[in-house]
Amino acid sequence: MTTMTPSLRLTPGGQLRPATGAWRVNEDYSHATFHARVAGRTVRGRLPLTGRVVIADRIEDSTALLAAMAGEVSTGSPVLDRLLEGPGFLEAGAFPEITFRSELLAFVPDGWRAVGRLQLKGAEHELACQLDLHRGAEPPDGPPRFRIASRWVIDSRWVTRHPILAMSRRIPMTCSFVLEPAFNATGVP
Repeated sequence: MTTMTPSLRLTPGGQLRPATGAWRVNEDYSHATFHARVAGRTVRGRLPLTGRVVIADRIEDSTALLAAMAGEVSTGSPVLDRLLEGPGFLEAGAFPEITFRSELLAFVPDGWRAVGRLQLKGAEHELACQLDLHRGAEPPDGPPRFRIASRWVIDSRWVTRHPILAMSRRIPMTCSFVLEPAFNATGVP
């Protein structure tokens, strides 16, 4: 027997499954983080996320689009932020958005997976990621919501074309985003 809440369903095996419908990323609680080793030290950064998700009856037909503004990278250092946004790295002036568009959402025995395309600096890269769904803190007077955390690894050559000594090739990223029902102009989901 499958039970249902406005935001999540429990499958017979007890796994969370998003309910069918249109969802939006709540920008106030959503971000991507990364860390890279450069010259023996770790550089950590963060980008705010926006996006939308449509969950279909057949989960494989669902779609997701996540977007981050390349010019909003934050490392805690304004100098490093400008460097990362600039022409040697993210080239935010020429490529203002970094996007991930899903092509397949699937449930496998150990959880959810998404396969899709990451568009970074005008180039597309195939990407697979693990998804962890969690019930969100649903405010009594607000819409139902839930949090998804995803982990992936990108190649540093996607970010910079110039080899940088002592920079790790693999850049681990975590995307954490809160989904809530998408509302139309009348405020009805």
